[in-house]
Amino acid sequence: MAEQRPGARREPDSRRPAARSRRRGGRRAAGAALYVAVVLGVSVLLACVLWIFAGDVLALNKAPHTAVIALSPEMFTREEVTVETQGPDGESVESVQTVQRVRMGEVASLLKENGIIEFKTLFKLFAGVTGGGDKIAPGTYELNTDMDYRAIISSMSAGSANRSEISVTIPEGYSIDQIFALLEEKGVAQVAQLRETAAQHDYQFDFLEGIPLGDYHRLEGYLFPDTYLFYVGDDPLYAINKMLVNFTNMVPRETRQELKDEGRSLAEIITVASLIEKETDGTDQALIASVIYNRLKNTSVTNGYLQIDATLAYLNGGKTPTEADKGIDSPYNTYLYPGLPPGPIANPGSEAIWAAMHPKDSNYYYYALGTDGLHHFSRTYQEHQNFLGSLPKD
Repeated sequence: MAEQRPGARREPDSRRPAARSRRRGGRRAAGAALYVAVVLGVSVLLACVLWIFAGDVLALNKAPHTAVIALSPEMFTREEVTVETQGPDGESVESVQTVQRVRMGEVASLLKENGIIEFKTLFKLFAGVTGGGDKIAPGTYELNTDMDYRAIISSMSAGSANRSEISVTIPEGYSIDQIFALLEEKGVAQVAQLRETAAQHDYQFDFLEGIPLGDYHRLEGYLFPDTYLFYVGDDPLYAINKMLVNFTNMVPRETRQELKDEGRSLAEIITVASLIEKETDGTDQALIASVIYNRLKNTSVTNGYLQIDATLAYLNGGKTPTEADKGIDSPYNTYLYPGLPPGPIANPGSEAIWAAMHPKDSNYYYYALGTDGLHHFSRTYQEHQNFLGSLPKD
């Protein structure tokens, strides 16, 4: 190599730019590595989050747990929607139907609070996308953490096998108030909701035609006493409908038509049957029926007054009638108003209805309960008074 002379100009080192280039390349490589690390980290984080969400949606790796979830009717709203169907001739037919929709936020909160799901918002989103909110019905359901979101929604539907049921026996002669109180006691539905539904819902049964909406007593007499299987937390609409359907089975359309052909009113038959049901223990129903009809027909004997104590008990809340109760000013008071009361005073059973349709042929106009626990029948007022005089004084 030639020796550089003093004072000579020094040539630039061609290797220095290469060093700077290497440093820049190193920084680029480090930046790319950091970017890749961040992307991978975010991807892993998202994967973990998605895995956690998937675990909740698909019920993966959950600790075993069971809970009872009660969806009350207050959690639902009712809407009228127009449904278009095809008629028998192929024409388009529109009908208005009432549908109920649940407030999904409240359902999700219940599920979260009871340990069935982890993520309320995720459950609401899933239900919204799949239309699950339209499938859920009021009731009490047993759910567990083995159920995925789809199974949870399915298990809270009207026909679910997970829906809790209860058997309720409604005794013959119960009034509508007693029936509603019993249903609330058994956890089927609340009295206020049952009354509101009975008063306002227009049930499409021919025997209710002409009975105006507005008062829940409009269904008195038509809630057939029987043993029913209700859902716990049932929809009042369906609970009442079940009893009305049973009435149509026990008093079928053919029977109702026969009464109509004979010029007899089903409403009057059920009213008489309710009086019979409340006035006897069932051993002499046909004779009680004959007394009622005799007093209604032969007004020259009784002036058309039935004077049945059971109508006073209907007015005083079920207590033993007193002399003062005979002064209650109500068309249901058969001491003050002649003829039948304006409607049934109880919900009669099949035997009482049969007796009202097929009374015995008698000339009795009076009856009273004797010390033997049986009714004693009389033809005249004097005969009736003589029997009353023979009873021990209080």
